[in-house]
Amino acid sequence: MNRRSFLGSSLVASVLCVQPRLALSITAPATYDLEAHVGKGRLYGEDGGVSDLWLYNKTLPGPEMRVRRGETLRVNFTNRLDTPTSIHWHGIRIDNRMDGVAGLTQEPVQPGESFIYEFTVPDAGTFWYHAHTMSWNQVPRGLAGALIVEEDVPAFPREQDLTLFLSDWRLDDGGRLDTASFGAMHDFSHAGRLGNWLTVNGKSMPDIPLVQGVWHRLRVINGSAARVLDLDPSRFGAQVIALDGQALESVPETSGALQLSPGQRVDLALKPEALGAMPFEMTTGQPFAFARFMVTEGPTSSGPRNRPLVAANALPKPDLSKVRRMPLDMAGGAMGGMRALMEAGKDPRAMMQNGQFWAFNGEPGSMEREPLFRAKQGESIQLDMANDTAFTHAIHLHGHHFQVLSLNGEAQDPQDWRDTVTLHRKDTASVAFQADNPGKWLLHCHMLGHAVSGMTTWFEVG
Repeated sequence: MNRRSFLGSSLVASVLCVQPRLALSITAPATYDLEAHVGKGRLYGEDGGVSDLWLYNKTLPGPEMRVRRGETLRVNFTNRLDTPTSIHWHGIRIDNRMDGVAGLTQEPVQPGESFIYEFTVPDAGTFWYHAHTMSWNQVPRGLAGALIVEEDVPAFPREQDLTLFLSDWRLDDGGRLDTASFGAMHDFSHAGRLGNWLTVNGKSMPDIPLVQGVWHRLRVINGSAARVLDLDPSRFGAQVIALDGQALESVPETSGALQLSPGQRVDLALKPEALGAMPFEMTTGQPFAFARFMVTEGPTSSGPRNRPLVAANALPKPDLSKVRRMPLDMAGGAMGGMRALMEAGKDPRAMMQNGQFWAFNGEPGSMEREPLFRAKQGESIQLDMANDTAFTHAIHLHGHHFQVLSLNGEAQDPQDWRDTVTLHRKDTASVAFQADNPGKWLLHCHMLGHAVSGMTTWFEVG
């Protein structure tokens, strides 16, 4: 990617605004109607061709859903595609039956059929939803959207609570979505499906309005299929206040790049003081802007002058004195990665013929295999991860959040709760969580092509 790959344009798609119905009582669910459609839109602007997309309610991204912590969310979903699909609610400590993993927690929703997702949202924070049937194919066509769970009393006024949904796209020479390359074995065995065009809330180089002297909350979601985004909040004066939906008890000093892997989120607090434009940049290599913050004057009542405090969620903490440790060794991939599997007695040629390039603990993973482990409800589990491959992996845990204990042998901040952890080449990490949520839960790489080609396993809590 280079700067010229990210010149401004916007998607043109028909918009169907869907709002939650008014609750009749405090226990009535917040309800959304959601449909998956085939759609079209211009990702590259008027000079580019029309792309074939798959969309929720004909919008890119899908409609933002907002509920309060402790509320029940009800989503009446209908599949208008000609292929099966399902929806995963990423980062929510959810009822296992509602997790949306086709083949593990539910049967996929067939074309023309419907499914009701209904669950309580226990934690406030920034989350998202996306297709979880052939996700390597369906998410980078557009099937994703934001799910925002507000505090009992929202910390920021709605006008200053902004969602920035980031996605990269692979476009052909005509500026259309490159659909011919879906399922490419090169992507599966290398870094994943990397795009050459970036959008924010379905647009490229948008102007994001901010008010001078007022605190804003920016909920940044990386909805890409494989792209790790390097952001530097200090370049525009922002502070990190939450990671992967979990508020930080104290705001850390921020300087240098913050890496946001696919599936990860970061909440930023920003109080712009100078009028005019500020670039929102990716800092990979030479920094370049993919959006602009446009700061204007506002009335004195337009927002908070002091930074609001966001209370941390009450997550179940693992008991590190009684933790059960499990290895999660990653092997395979191109650039010599299959050699280790061959030395372990595997047949790389047979694996590749089956579209498998990756392995957990020496075995190409899938939901059809026995679980990685079975845990008693309330048991503390520690995963000791090692990336013995040439590529980066973002390991995502369903149904739980974990504490990142160490990264490459260095102890991490105990308030660093995540549902996804990034391991670069030869990295190691240890994470721990209390397995308190009963059911069958997925554990996989969120480089979606890696997941389908071997980096998928599951565990059971009962």
